[in-house]
Amino acid sequence: MNTVKIIDMTLREPGKRNASSLSFKEKLEVARSLDRLKLDTIELPAIGAAKADQLSNKTIASMVGTTLSAAVEIGCGLVEETWESIRSAKHPQLNLLVPVSTVQMEYTCHKKAPAMLELIAEQVKLCRFFCENVEFSAVDATRAETDFLYKAVKTAVSGGANRVTLCDSAGIFLPDEFAAIVKGLRENVPEMEGIELFVEVSDEMGMGIACAAAALTAGADGVKCTAVPAGFPTLEQVATLVQKKGADMDIAANLKTTDLQRTVSQLDRVLQPIDNTDSPLRDITPGDIAGVTLDANDDISDVIAVVKQMGYDLSEEDNAKVYEAFQRVANKKHFVGTRELDAIIASSAMQVPSSYKVKNYVINSGNVITATANLLVERDGEELRGVGVGDGPIDAAFSAIEQIIGHHYELDDFQIQTVTEGRDAMGSALVKIRADGKVYSGSGISTDIIGASIRAYISALNKIVYDEA
Repeated sequence: MNTVKIIDMTLREPGKRNASSLSFKEKLEVARSLDRLKLDTIELPAIGAAKADQLSNKTIASMVGTTLSAAVEIGCGLVEETWESIRSAKHPQLNLLVPVSTVQMEYTCHKKAPAMLELIAEQVKLCRFFCENVEFSAVDATRAETDFLYKAVKTAVSGGANRVTLCDSAGIFLPDEFAAIVKGLRENVPEMEGIELFVEVSDEMGMGIACAAAALTAGADGVKCTAVPAGFPTLEQVATLVQKKGADMDIAANLKTTDLQRTVSQLDRVLQPIDNTDSPLRDITPGDIAGVTLDANDDISDVIAVVKQMGYDLSEEDNAKVYEAFQRVANKKHFVGTRELDAIIASSAMQVPSSYKVKNYVINSGNVITATANLLVERDGEELRGVGVGDGPIDAAFSAIEQIIGHHYELDDFQIQTVTEGRDAMGSALVKIRADGKVYSGSGISTDIIGASIRAYISALNKIVYDEA
């Protein structure tokens, strides 16, 4: 019986939410949930030029044991940066996305077939230079000229790709047509011997799972899907296929089905689009996490209304400080979103004496050990030490702090971003924790993003201590 490999694309294709709109906390929650299902691979979206994307990938890489595949758009010039963002994963992989239909090649890459083959050879070899495992995804394969598709796959495999994915991006094939393209590739490209073949099928006509089943019967090794509906077969559909037709198709899967329904329900809640239709303040901006934007024309009542919606309960003095800082930012930018407002609140409101101070910390982390953190903090002249373990260095550090204070607070949000550029770039962290129904935010800055995260948590903790005194 053949074991079907299942690749999840939820972080790359999160359905009704745009991938770029997911907060750092949401990405971590999705990654943790998927990791528990024992999938074969979890896919990450292609990174942009922003350092925050790389930092997000690095944190996810440190906390999951599942094979982690990062998408790379051909010709983007970010192969090395993408590799650096996932190299600490236990099983890292690069997934080169390459348009192979004539219309997509010319529209996306502005190249004809011969030049495209040269680019494929160059980019696959570059990926292979950094990473042992390289996937070649033939985007829009069902609209490609057959001869060129075969040449493209041969070129990629010769360059070092050990996985190939055929994508029916337009969702135009019926099951028997898709099976034929899979079978044709296996029969006409000898280089595919020993190479894993996957399929990525659009559900445009509601036949995604049927096409995936036909592809598996024709010789595909695995199928790509999403935990929530996103225009592709879902994890639950693939699990049902294996459960109902596995014996007839001579297939099985390692998917942990006992936790599947609970995990899918949880992710469905996390990935629900944020509804702000009742908000009178602003139109929804897709890239803004809370969907609310403000500008320099908004008065203090508008700003404070959003602050309250975000869960903060500030004094009149702090409200005034926040609005003053907001005006400085709004006069320089076209709009201020809730991410910026979070940072403004953390840096300008609720500034309190430092009950807890960070003395030093030691973090141990890697792809073959469990992350641990050893922290020494001071409170009222007394030194307190805590040791914590976690899914990654930051999770371990937060656990150590909780051991010191003897209390667990709900982490409401966590954001990281770079402040300056270069190898010695300063990193900024924002932590929001919830206590007794109120949200407290803290910010930290350091050339070490873990140190910035620790200081941000301590900053928020000091506000709780001050409020409870």
